[in-house]
Amino acid sequence: MSDRDSVFVEAPARLHFGVLDLRGALGRRFGGLGAAVPAPSLLLEAVRAKRLTAEGPDAERALGFAQRFLAHHGLGEGARLTVHRAIPPHSGLGSGTQLALAVARALAELYGLPADVIGLAQAVGRGRRSAIGTWTFALGGFIVEGGRRVAADAIAPLLARFPVPSEWRCVVAVPLGSPGLSGEAEAAAFEHLPRPPEREVERVAHLVLMQLLPALAEADLPGFGAALTDVQRITGAWFAPAQGGVFAPGASETLVRRLAEWGAAGVGQSSWGPAVYGLSGSESAARAIAARAAELVGPGGQVFEGGFAPTGARVWRSESGPNS
Repeated sequence: MSDRDSVFVEAPARLHFGVLDLRGALGRRFGGLGAAVPAPSLLLEAVRAKRLTAEGPDAERALGFAQRFLAHHGLGEGARLTVHRAIPPHSGLGSGTQLALAVARALAELYGLPADVIGLAQAVGRGRRSAIGTWTFALGGFIVEGGRRVAADAIAPLLARFPVPSEWRCVVAVPLGSPGLSGEAEAAAFEHLPRPPEREVERVAHLVLMQLLPALAEADLPGFGAALTDVQRITGAWFAPAQGGVFAPGASETLVRRLAEWGAAGVGQSSWGPAVYGLSGSESAARAIAARAAELVGPGGQVFEGGFAPTGARVWRSESGPNS
């Protein structure tokens, strides 16, 4: 590619559906379930430049990830980064990981570096606990990852990736409220969370293996939604000491309850929130739920409705303006 070519990376948001094991008694911690959704999404543009700059929403974070990536590879090169569209930050939708990986992928394309997702994640310091965002960036769809070995730095392995039936819809509501935990605050919360009862960990594994995944394979939305809701309520209780309840108190908790009342087949909170979600089997039903959610989140809140992302991040090139 020429120095005038721009690299564009578009990445879907990720929903985190739950952690498999906070105990680590079998040698691995965390593990989890999640899926990619096409809205909200991130759109990043990068072009070679004499120095490193960034503009647009989340520009400061993008610049930090770029500096880390270039330092990791020992490069003194520059680039002009433009964030055209951002995922709402600190909302439970994986904005940090998707931005970090998009920046890393764009710079890898610009400078002819390896673009495998594990290498990209390690270069920008992502995937230290959950690898759901890493694998949804790479593959899209529904993801199951196997957790991290205790005291190891390797990114959690991908256990399974399933396509989500095209007729399934998801309503994502992001109310105004306290941002979800991230960074050092999240790490501290994990360190102080009590170990959940072994019986509950076993129950989550049983639900996932014998109800949720079979329902997904058979396109059984009621079965999938029921299992997902059960997993969310069990694992949400594990995080209650840090977030104040099974779901983040206030608007998030209210929205989860209302989404279920409005007919969503499965409901929950993504990661630490405040983003919550509800599943539906048809576009018309999902749009009706989304309209009611929009009234509840009020001014400043956001509601997204759509299917699930069948692929991970998209990468393409086009000629940009003169290099600077």
